[in-house]
Amino acid sequence: MDILFQDWINLILRWAHLITGIAWIGSSFYFVWLDLSLRKRSGMDEGVYGEAWMVHGGGFYHVNKWMVAPKSMPPELHWFKYEAYFTWLTGFALLVTMYYWSAESYLINPNVMPLGKWDAILIGLASLFAGWVIYDIICKSVIGKSTGKLAVALFILIMAASYLFTHVFSGRGAFIHVGAMIGTIMAANVFRIIIPNQKKVVASLMAGEKPDPALGLQAKQRSTHNNYLTLPVLLMMISNHYSMLFSHDQSWLIVGLILIIGGLVRHFFNTRNAGGSGKAIAWQLPSAAVGMAILAMFASYDPDAAKLADQEIITGDHALAIVQTRCTACHSANPTDEGFDEAPMGVMFDDIAQVKANAQRVLAQSVIGRAMPLGNMTEMTDEERVQLGQWIRAGMPE
Repeated sequence: MDILFQDWINLILRWAHLITGIAWIGSSFYFVWLDLSLRKRSGMDEGVYGEAWMVHGGGFYHVNKWMVAPKSMPPELHWFKYEAYFTWLTGFALLVTMYYWSAESYLINPNVMPLGKWDAILIGLASLFAGWVIYDIICKSVIGKSTGKLAVALFILIMAASYLFTHVFSGRGAFIHVGAMIGTIMAANVFRIIIPNQKKVVASLMAGEKPDPALGLQAKQRSTHNNYLTLPVLLMMISNHYSMLFSHDQSWLIVGLILIIGGLVRHFFNTRNAGGSGKAIAWQLPSAAVGMAILAMFASYDPDAAKLADQEIITGDHALAIVQTRCTACHSANPTDEGFDEAPMGVMFDDIAQVKANAQRVLAQSVIGRAMPLGNMTEMTDEERVQLGQWIRAGMPE
């Protein structure tokens, strides 16, 4: 595929993914807020569970939630489902065009596991399907009857998947697959549980029958899961821009911290929207802030740097030799890597002046983040990364 054409496909899909994702998250957050904000008041019509008054855009809105079919209904009944479907479809298309099409660069790291391209792709696809199947089985098991036990089980499931991903794929590929697996679970919840159950409930109500209460409870359970998973999965999906998240040797633990922090933030808003105040909402955000501090410190710790801190600082010629051996396949006026017609972002390392001019990029991407070289295709060693970091921090001596 022509590189420029691939870039345009990537841009279009990314924009579409962003548009549909905003629509899905917006409607999801709105309905969770609405459900938690409903209040019972005197004078409500029979069958109304609760009502909410809102003001927006210069007008007032009065919303009622009916637990049984009202006496009359308009011909239009709006369903909120295509936002979820198209968010998943565009996200999967992005996964294919970026991580599967260029698996050698973005998905595979020979130092982690020497996979063939199709082996890596099949593992990735199978993991998305397996994640949903295992999740669905857990929810429908006896564990699913207990909110606390179910939350712990789902946390363990995601952590186990994260551990396996980080021992199979590159750091970047592992994190994106954690996000893709969670996103698949969320979209499948809508497609396989929430919408079908809602359709059955609507059909029963319109027929004048009493709907099975288990259908509503099951849909509510999956909707709640989606609500609490949204913030963590958003960070997972943009993690490829932040190498300090995915490059850590124990990055699967970072996934756990992200799940906890995102869940705490979401719980704060849910509790507050339900009318909670005082002690009920006082602990969530401070706890999330502490979690974020722990995440930053953990992700920034480099044990290899501590081991080699007392080594002699290398010379400029040695630094240039490392960079030209490991980086100029892409970052050169004449790249030899087939995936690039020109140096990415115009960054080149053909001489020591160019290395020094881009030293902070090297420090961020290759030393601290370890995101470069892509897939570590040139097999840069940990010792070389530490040596470059010490040289840059020492002022890049000759």
